[in-house]
Amino acid sequence: MSANPSFDDLQITEGTILGDHHVVEAFLGEGGFGLVTRCRDTKNNKTVAIKVNKSDPEILLQAKLEIFILEQLRRLDPDRCNIVEWNDYFLDGQRICLNFELLDQSLWDYIGDRNNRGLPMRELRPILHQLANALFHLGSVGIVHADLKPVNIMVVNHSESPVKVKLIDFGLACPASAVIPGDRVGTTGYCAPEVIHDCPIYTYTLQY
Repeated sequence: MSANPSFDDLQITEGTILGDHHVVEAFLGEGGFGLVTRCRDTKNNKTVAIKVNKSDPEILLQAKLEIFILEQLRRLDPDRCNIVEWNDYFLDGQRICLNFELLDQSLWDYIGDRNNRGLPMRELRPILHQLANALFHLGSVGIVHADLKPVNIMVVNHSESPVKVKLIDFGLACPASAVIPGDRVGTTGYCAPEVIHDCPIYTYTLQY
């Protein structure tokens, strides 16, 4: 992104104040929902990640559903369960903003920094173990993530060894009881083969 990007439909630039006390310092990512910014909370001087949802009615509904899911996840310890810590939400005009802990970089970027040569087994094994742990705990509270992929897996601190990862982005997550067999959600390239070919779905497939 440019040094001082502006998102016309959201009218946000570096220095914009979201809500009453979150100053935008940088842009971390964007998608159909809106964008993710790095912000400084002027009340406590902490740096956090703020997901700013567009004010489109469908996106607002999706944001409310995500808040419902995140409320369920408060029953879990984010560090022990390898999921991002959600602090709260606030309104910026008609936009819903979700406040999360700030993490280092996505697994996609972490692999990219190694010239996309993949990860050695000594690094891959603990990452897979942590992801399995995250999915297990999501399942324990009846939640399906539905969009597991490298950009939704964050490295907490890339200088640590082994690296710790956390699962993020619950925008497509839903209660397991609400899953309809045959429905396709998530990113096609990362869907389980059973989903793509409309075959019977197993419980562990649903957790993706």
